[in-house]
Amino acid sequence: MSVAERLRALQKQAGRATPAVVKNTGDVGATLRRLLGTRRRSFPARSPLAAPVGNEIGKGLHLVEHAYAWDGPPTFAMPWGDPAPIARERIVCFDTETTGLAGGVGTKAFMVGTTHWQGGGIHVRQLYLSALAGEREMLRLFASWLAPDAVLVSYNGRSYDAPLLKGRFRMHRHAHPFEALRHVDLLHPVRRAYRGRWENCRLQTVERELLGIVREDDLPGAQAPAAWLAFLRGESSHNLARVAEHNRQDVLTLAVLLQRLSDSTLRASEKAPMD
Repeated sequence: MSVAERLRALQKQAGRATPAVVKNTGDVGATLRRLLGTRRRSFPARSPLAAPVGNEIGKGLHLVEHAYAWDGPPTFAMPWGDPAPIARERIVCFDTETTGLAGGVGTKAFMVGTTHWQGGGIHVRQLYLSALAGEREMLRLFASWLAPDAVLVSYNGRSYDAPLLKGRFRMHRHAHPFEALRHVDLLHPVRRAYRGRWENCRLQTVERELLGIVREDDLPGAQAPAAWLAFLRGESSHNLARVAEHNRQDVLTLAVLLQRLSDSTLRASEKAPMD
């Protein structure tokens, strides 16, 4: 039985009253192409990715920047009691938003936020990915923002953010900056001072109990991976913008918390008995 005869038999079984006549296999190919074309058009066209804020600075990589006035002192006393003050221009607060909260192989940072002091203000810079192709350049830029004498400041970053970024640097065969730089994890002095006094020592608890900061319309960090994946699928960028806002607040809170702990360290040193 020829291909045309098989098609006519199938059409009869489907209940068509007047089967279409297919003269030759060439017409069969045209019919299949037409049907496939109709099927492709039946799906809605994917909308282009929409960046919530910032500028595209490379393939799959975006940069968001903010600047704020800062009236604090020009140096910080680190909360471990180091007697030597550190110029604020050396300090870089950083935080990541990742594809999974458990870490491990396969978890990626799709957003990295930093603060640095310059002149009379504090600057926030955030890098985020709109395609995985931008990850290598994101890591390279983050490393380029760290001077050789920079002091990193994080919250649980020694246990989570830094190891995760180290792994991604290694995946791209790029030297990472963490071994050569001092890294202050503010979670530890907060735990020493407030464990047992608060329900927990999460950063937002610190904001509420110690700094008097209350966030509005904050997207919980646990929802950040889903927001980013939805953005990659071409859905609304609204929740990704909320992730960027959450990250911005995180790194600014680190700066404010560092100032608060520095002030406490200075007061304690002033009260200490002289030798």
